[in-house]
Amino acid sequence: MIALAPRPSPVVTFLQKQTNPAFKGLYHANGFDLALLIPYFIVLIILASYGFHRYQLVWMYYKHRKNKTTTPKSTFSELPRVTIQLPIFNEQFVVDRLVESICKLDYPRELLDIQLLDDSTDETVAVAAEVVERYRALGHDIVHVHRTDRTGFKAGALENGLKTAKGEYVAVFDADFTPPEEWIMKVIHHFAEPNIGMVQTRWTHINRGYSFLTQVEAILLDGHFVLEHGGRSRAGVFFNFNGTAGMWRIRAIEEAGGWQHDTLTEDTDLSYRSQLKGWKFLYLQDVECPAELPIEMTAFKTQQVRWAKGLIQCSLKDLPKVMKANVSRREKIEAWYHLTANLSYPLMIMLSVLLLPAMVIRFYQGWFQMLYIDVPLFLASTFSISSFYLVSQRELFPTRWWRTFFYLPFLMALGIGLTITNSKGVIEALMGKQSAFARTPKYSVQGKQKNAAAQAAKKYRKRLGIIPWIELAVGTYFAGTVWYAIANENYITVPFLILFVYGYWYTGLMSLLQGRFELFGAVSNSNEEEHIKPFPVGV
Repeated sequence: MIALAPRPSPVVTFLQKQTNPAFKGLYHANGFDLALLIPYFIVLIILASYGFHRYQLVWMYYKHRKNKTTTPKSTFSELPRVTIQLPIFNEQFVVDRLVESICKLDYPRELLDIQLLDDSTDETVAVAAEVVERYRALGHDIVHVHRTDRTGFKAGALENGLKTAKGEYVAVFDADFTPPEEWIMKVIHHFAEPNIGMVQTRWTHINRGYSFLTQVEAILLDGHFVLEHGGRSRAGVFFNFNGTAGMWRIRAIEEAGGWQHDTLTEDTDLSYRSQLKGWKFLYLQDVECPAELPIEMTAFKTQQVRWAKGLIQCSLKDLPKVMKANVSRREKIEAWYHLTANLSYPLMIMLSVLLLPAMVIRFYQGWFQMLYIDVPLFLASTFSISSFYLVSQRELFPTRWWRTFFYLPFLMALGIGLTITNSKGVIEALMGKQSAFARTPKYSVQGKQKNAAAQAAKKYRKRLGIIPWIELAVGTYFAGTVWYAIANENYITVPFLILFVYGYWYTGLMSLLQGRFELFGAVSNSNEEEHIKPFPVGV
């Protein structure tokens, strides 16, 4: 008999590739390599699918531009009564500003009642009570509703407030919002159409120029409010109330089953249930409502993980209803992409694990295969993000949008850096793990109020435990992939890999060193006209 030589182990094969340049181009995949490559390409294709969907949103936005909602189709002959709900929880630094802006709204005082829905457990209770008494003395119909039991969190507070609401319509503003005086008059007449259940307005940013982080956050939110809301609303598919800066017809809330607190994004859940009942939603892109952006990395992460987990919870709860509903296939597909988009975060974790070994294998298959397979998929999953946010900035700032190019690498890197925390939230949602509603701290800051913000931030500052250290470790792993790519002259992947390094290191370090470097990139003021500088200034 002829003895057959045993097949080299994967480790031996790997070492042969590293030590024998002649191996390149002669390589044939074995079972071990296929076990890595198959999930690698599956993940990459799924991520590319979500990337292509961003192009779809841009296409919807422009194709249906004639459907943009501006002026109401009809108006009320007599203005209706409106209730304003202001849900707060430990917001002592912003409650006075909030109530002041609401009491300045240009609407007949006798047709407006204001509810300060206070679930606070700290000094905010006394501050809120004093503010309410002050404005009641000035003749405003405002009440302070303090709950000692936070059942249902924000959703529970809103539902409790509806029991005593005097209006037929209800507007909701979170603690950090400051609606302009004309806000109600720009919104209310759209409800003269009897099938309109909710009207959402666009968030703008009081403290956009506070730091480099807030500038990037603003661009991220602008993309959502211009292209996601704009594209979906114009195309007539499902879109959602954002929890604030919007107005509801109370009957639309009641017919949908009211506020429910089994998800962390009760606003999106109610939105889908209401639209499935036949109510129509409107989005007013030109009606602005300023708000405060998170100034610290951990606060930003808290906000993002709540949204990521909440949307997955809504997908589990509401997508089956959408798929069974008598709506178009286009609406079902768009609802799928909307509610499941955050699945991309755990997929990014998988990609991170597979990237280096896949790079080794793909490199030894030859450059041609890398160029015509890998590069298009990477472009679909990453550069769609760039174009998405560039278009949104061009829509908002036609003469200055090109300055956004400077922020694009940092914007993509920040999205990558959120992968660890958001993946944790997504996995918890898929496993059915419930968690408390984690508020995003607000400090009543704008411009470069460094000292005031730093002092206020100390009270509500949170840590993320081991997560920042994991982010730093993952960033170091990707630094190793950069070294490998350069050593093997695989230069085409280096810029992409550097985004991973920067993203993980940036979010990790900013979490560990919060309160010290948030002002990186701060600009001279918070005016929307000065929101982007060509280069960051001042560390």
